[in-house]
Amino acid sequence: MRTVELLPDTATEAHVREMWRMMAAAGLSSLAEHRHPTNRPHVTLATCEDLRPSARAELAALLDGGLPVPFRLDGLLRFDGRTRVLAWRVAADAPVLELHRRVWEVLAPTAGRLNPLHAPGRWIPHMTLARSRRATARWPDRLLPTALREPREAAFTGARSYDSTTRTVESLGGAAHPPPAG
Repeated sequence: MRTVELLPDTATEAHVREMWRMMAAAGLSSLAEHRHPTNRPHVTLATCEDLRPSARAELAALLDGGLPVPFRLDGLLRFDGRTRVLAWRVAADAPVLELHRRVWEVLAPTAGRLNPLHAPGRWIPHMTLARSRRATARWPDRLLPTALREPREAAFTGARSYDSTTRTVESLGGAAHPPPAG
């Protein structure tokens, strides 16, 4: 599986990582526990079976030319299922939605099966704070950092693709800055 992801600006990435740390310090599961070097705040635009070189080149041109693009973190989302997820809602305005739509147009002809949950019109843009396969996983509001309740203006400044087979990432444009240490 391959992803196409947007990466936030450096200050927003550091802020999200601090929220992860604060949640862990409060005894809550968070992505602070996920230590793989590819783990970083992002928003997934699409997941697909294959990302051919021609599509990668077209995506890189599209994303490099389309970034930076503003967005706002505003409100929390909870997803239930095999994996429970707590996420910060991304209030995506027209520029983010248009970029998302164009990514799907590039991928549709050659990428194999695309995850329908990311399809335009169904996609719920979010930045994951915590994931758990435990049915009992809960994130009580009273234990969450208060900063998660405050809207935050930000920008997507980079894009990447994650390959779940090799567990590696590839830049797809913009300022795909390295993740901060820690």
